[in-house]
Amino acid sequence: MAHTNVPRSTRRTRRRRAIAVTAAGLVIGLGAAGTALAVPESGGVAGTPCSAAARACVDLASDQAWILDDGAVSYGPVRVNHGGQGTETPTGDFEVYDKDQDHHSAEFDGAPMPWSVFFAPGGVAFHEGDRNSTSAGCVKLKGKDATVFFGKLDQGDRVEVR
Repeated sequence: MAHTNVPRSTRRTRRRRAIAVTAAGLVIGLGAAGTALAVPESGGVAGTPCSAAARACVDLASDQAWILDDGAVSYGPVRVNHGGQGTETPTGDFEVYDKDQDHHSAEFDGAPMPWSVFFAPGGVAFHEGDRNSTSAGCVKLKGKDATVFFGKLDQGDRVEVR
């Protein structure tokens, strides 16, 4: 646009409007993208609070966990116990990063943690344990369930904790 006959104040106002409209478009666009990213990528799995992308699902509110295969429940629900006040089990989406069939806690005087499947920072794992007491953040399972989770989960598998 030629601006030889347009006053400087009008040009400045037009420029500011153009910048404001562009910025508003970016904010709206990014807001929509953020909303789209929050939707589970593959839809939910019936009877669980998790997406079809999960391989393991934990529902802290109901003290239950499941193993999922291709967006369907293949094992569970099983009863679990988890972290207590001040040592809550973290919520979110994680990946299995290590497994140890005969793990002993370095943090808690060598406490046994058989069938450990580690998935969250700080050594949070699924493992066999007393389901009548809270943990320091881990998800405790009875013996049979712990062996199933250990056998079915591999490094890189997605774990969703809700």
